[in-house]
Amino acid sequence: MPLLSLTPSLRSLATALVRALVPGLCLSLLLCLGLLGTTGMADDRTPASLENGRFVVGPDYGVASELTDLGNPKGRQFEFAMPLSESKLFDGRDSTLNPRKQVRKERKIVVYVPAAYQDGTAAPFLVMHDGPNRLNLVCNALDNMTRSPDPERRLPAFVAIAVQNGGDDSKGSQRGLEYDTMSDRLARFIQLEVLPAVENHPEILAAYPNFKLTDDPWGRGVMGCSSGGAAALTMGWFRPEWFRRLITYSGTFVDQQDDDAPEEADFPLGAWEYHSSMKLIENTPKKPLRIFTHVAENDNRANDPESTYHNWVMANERTADALEAKGYDYRYVFSKATRHCDRKVFESTLADTLAWMWDGYEADQDSGSSTPD
Repeated sequence: MPLLSLTPSLRSLATALVRALVPGLCLSLLLCLGLLGTTGMADDRTPASLENGRFVVGPDYGVASELTDLGNPKGRQFEFAMPLSESKLFDGRDSTLNPRKQVRKERKIVVYVPAAYQDGTAAPFLVMHDGPNRLNLVCNALDNMTRSPDPERRLPAFVAIAVQNGGDDSKGSQRGLEYDTMSDRLARFIQLEVLPAVENHPEILAAYPNFKLTDDPWGRGVMGCSSGGAAALTMGWFRPEWFRRLITYSGTFVDQQDDDAPEEADFPLGAWEYHSSMKLIENTPKKPLRIFTHVAENDNRANDPESTYHNWVMANERTADALEAKGYDYRYVFSKATRHCDRKVFESTLADTLAWMWDGYEADQDSGSSTPD
């Protein structure tokens, strides 16, 4: 019987038994042997509805019409820079940084306020890591889906806040420090430095004199890809009182945390600890989070054995297993014939992802609060 035909609980048990009996047997070999089916750990159905669960997309891809310019009224875009030297949390001078890896002197912040936003209301918002990457798709989604006649496709008028990383990549980099560290530091940076800068920006206030962002954690989303995806989960994990709607594409739930980071004492394998070793997700009381995860069939180091702690496909499948076992509101998408942070996956799925992510959000226009579904 193919593993995909089993119920989720039996599928997880079967996978665990296979991995226990044959430690180190990599995902690709399991696929070749037919032990996991041909689509990883997802169910062979497309994410067209608002259901939780596991889905497969591809190998054919197109651009969702809602992510294109359909001629609807457009919002206002604002851009400014935040010098790293003025930050109290990420000033670019950490001792763990590799001097050969470049640190930006300032980070770009791009804010998109949709046409549907009404000045004076407490706006829900989506923080986007590695901004302004993919911002054009989110802007088109806002232009189109805030006006959708279909309630299952209608988005709230959330503000998109694209935040540029601090520079370079991987261990020893400013970006790696920000995104791969297992702590609430990035969440505090966004909460205490970026959001106040957005709310008090002169150009935004000139256009919207009563502009404000919601304090309701259910109206606050975070989105990222790769290490930015791991950062989205980490922000919600360590600070669910601030951020609860999380989107991760090709999430770097692997051991990318700097070896010299003090957080190594508590999380020696970095984001790998979410799903393996200490199994943070399974062994921690359930948090109030709504979580989207994705991995590509040919994602980074998909053939690596478990001992490397760097197989992105294995890491994301195990993360989905843990979220399902713990009873989270989650959605996991496996994309066939694609690679790490593949743009065509975003173009095909992001409208569905945003509709699912914001399902159940209804803001109280007086207080800015809402109740999850």
